[in-house]
Amino acid sequence: MPDMRKYTIAAALASSIVVAAPAAQQAPPPRPDRIIHAGRLIDGAATSPRTRVSILIAGERIVGVQDGFTAPQPGVRVVDLSGATVLPGLIDSHTHITGEGTADAIVRAVTLGAVDAAVRSTAYAARTLEAGFTTIRNLGADGGADVALKRAINEGLVPGPRLWTARHTLSITGGHGDQGGLRPELGVDATWQNGIVDSPEEAAKAVRYQHKYGADVIKFTATGGVLSINDSGDLQQFRDAEMKAIVDAARMLGMKVAAHAHGKLGMEAAIRAGVDSIEHGTYLDDDTIALFKKHGTYLVPTIIAGKTVAEMAKKPGALHPSVREKAARIGPLIQDSFRRAYAGGVKIAFGTDSGVSTHGENAREFGYMVEAGMPPIEAILSATRNAADLLGAKDAIGSIQPGRYADVIAVAGDPLKDITELQRVIFVMKGGVVYRESAVRTTSTGPMR
Repeated sequence: MPDMRKYTIAAALASSIVVAAPAAQQAPPPRPDRIIHAGRLIDGAATSPRTRVSILIAGERIVGVQDGFTAPQPGVRVVDLSGATVLPGLIDSHTHITGEGTADAIVRAVTLGAVDAAVRSTAYAARTLEAGFTTIRNLGADGGADVALKRAINEGLVPGPRLWTARHTLSITGGHGDQGGLRPELGVDATWQNGIVDSPEEAAKAVRYQHKYGADVIKFTATGGVLSINDSGDLQQFRDAEMKAIVDAARMLGMKVAAHAHGKLGMEAAIRAGVDSIEHGTYLDDDTIALFKKHGTYLVPTIIAGKTVAEMAKKPGALHPSVREKAARIGPLIQDSFRRAYAGGVKIAFGTDSGVSTHGENAREFGYMVEAGMPPIEAILSATRNAADLLGAKDAIGSIQPGRYADVIAVAGDPLKDITELQRVIFVMKGGVVYRESAVRTTSTGPMR
């Protein structure tokens, strides 16, 4: 008989041998159906532009970025932007897409409702997209009008940017988000469902309620504001514990938090509570800047909003007297606050507060940022790389790289030499769909000459 001991040992050795399977081959990227020839590319990731670049697109995604002008295969459409500067779709981190204008704010407050806002928002959204802003964060809309707009955009019913919505802004009773100065019967019920909260428990419940009905992000008013009647423009409005309750409730739901704040004390309390961004930041000082940096909090400056209300304050009768005083006092300060924050190393995400200013003119903010000392490339990165990071979406938007959405815009000139070029967008693509195409040549048979 064979030696069974030897047989057992041999079998054990054989069973321990792992036969290596052939390495799984990585699937090739999808075949592009369009190629953009970019004469100059600012890709939203690097601090220097590239020249003569091909962007390969399949469906709604970018599948390749190659040096040189790639010759297409038959049936592949070429978009000739060889004489233009190409950039990622821009991101505005602070808008109010369901309204516009300040001069008749009181009349609008008592004559228009959420349905009116939703209808008007479709026009504002189209205007914003055509201006090159393919993503916006909307920080407050009554009655869920911004959620309705987002659904219509996502379903392809109306053109507009990708939309992060906050729904109702959270405010204390009588605070910046709870319009005072009107007859009681004309006001909105001050309930937590409408975002009006006066305790940590109500604050947490309001966060959950906004999330339940479609909010992507939470915004609260840490201090008073400019356009609210008889409201302090800078004093802290939420107690520290209430701010912490808002942030904690949002974090448990995977949501980020933005805090409207002009005054120093409210701003610093919001940063300590853990918010992701401070909107406006008017009265920041060196201590506040240090706190921003310690916590990694973004500042969204909204300089254009300050400029807009300051100009409005000069027009007799345009604003309520208490609003006019605040607009004249606070509005002119925001640009210098931004200058000091940027010089101090605070992270900046682009935002305009459009709705206070005119929708579609968002890119004017770039000029004010550069005027205050930010280099053009950094201003552009604030509206691409940084804003995408603030949204938690840098793997999907904010740069021209494989795997990102094909959100691509172009301007005729060089915005690194003249930042106002971004106010004259000639090409807009969102998710592979072209929404603006002026002075652009295309072909589906071969490379452009």
